[in-house]
Amino acid sequence: MHAGRGGRGGRGGGSEILILMLIVLLVFGANRLPEAGKAVGKGLREFKRALSDAEHSIQQLPPPREEEQPRDGKPKRLVE
Repeated sequence: MHAGRGGRGGRGGGSEILILMLIVLLVFGANRLPEAGKAVGKGLREFKRALSDAEHSIQQLPPPREEEQPRDGKPKRLVE
């Protein structure tokens, strides 16, 4: 099976990128294009920072205690 068009795995070729850049230029205009680029860059940096912080928080969690056993999927009876 082929993923995407033409068996290229969904990657855009030169003409697709050119058309996309033209559409972006038309939507944002030449004057607002640098602002849009800065906003996208800032958003990506914030996302990467949040992802890094989440990974760091997960690594700082204490290891599970040894006496805790994995559940067997059966409900626990509270009253006998």
